[in-house]
Amino acid sequence: MTESLSSPLRVGLVGYGAIGRVVADALASSSGIELVGAVVRSARASQVGRPTLPLFTSVESLLDRSPRLVLECAGHAALHAHGPSMLEAGVDLLVASVGALADAALLERLQRAAGQGGARISIPAGALAGLDALAAARPAGLDEVEYIGRKAPKAWRGTPAEERLDLDRVGAPIVFYEGTAREAALAFPQNANVVAAVALAGVGFERTHVRLMVDPGEPRNCHVVRARGAFGELETRVVAHTLPANPKTSMLAPWSLVRAVRNRVETLVV
Repeated sequence: MTESLSSPLRVGLVGYGAIGRVVADALASSSGIELVGAVVRSARASQVGRPTLPLFTSVESLLDRSPRLVLECAGHAALHAHGPSMLEAGVDLLVASVGALADAALLERLQRAAGQGGARISIPAGALAGLDALAAARPAGLDEVEYIGRKAPKAWRGTPAEERLDLDRVGAPIVFYEGTAREAALAFPQNANVVAAVALAGVGFERTHVRLMVDPGEPRNCHVVRARGAFGELETRVVAHTLPANPKTSMLAPWSLVRAVRNRVETLVV
């Protein structure tokens, strides 16, 4: 639903890192939107130079600014810590760290909090294409869904991929993980958030098959989604440049959040 045009949509952030900065800068100049602040870790607050919006170290301080929508872009732990309280306060939540929802207990907790507060949880498309078509295919008849993610070695540093292969010696594209969306989303929280979005839109965490790859010849992030069912067949492929500040994240990810927020205030929504 389009927000009232009589007053701006008050928007807050949880997180002001690589994604949060892009989102904040873009929304700062968006008509009908007012940024009211961002929640950051106390240690992080002193490291941020010349922020474009007020920074807080507690969700309570952000809620005191009466946001109507909060964007979470700070990681799984932040969603665990702050998501329920915002929803219980009646504030809609747009989730970037979708992979955290592979934790069934957290998903149930967030949905319960949203029901109590009369709020909504929104999942953006992120770096993916065709998530809307996948969600439409589910009631139409969806049998199989597969996700294939391919990234450069540097994008997998600091993840369990380092335990499965020597990232410095990979000479050709190689699959290092194959399994369910639930396992992938929880094991690779910075790299595989998109698989959770695919699972939620489609056949669920256990039935969504995932393959993760290292490709030394591809500096960009490649996402492929394939689905089959009574509706027909679907295949999407996105090859996205990465954020300069974070090679694990596709450049489309923050702009998907920006699009989701702008859709709340625009009269023509695509």
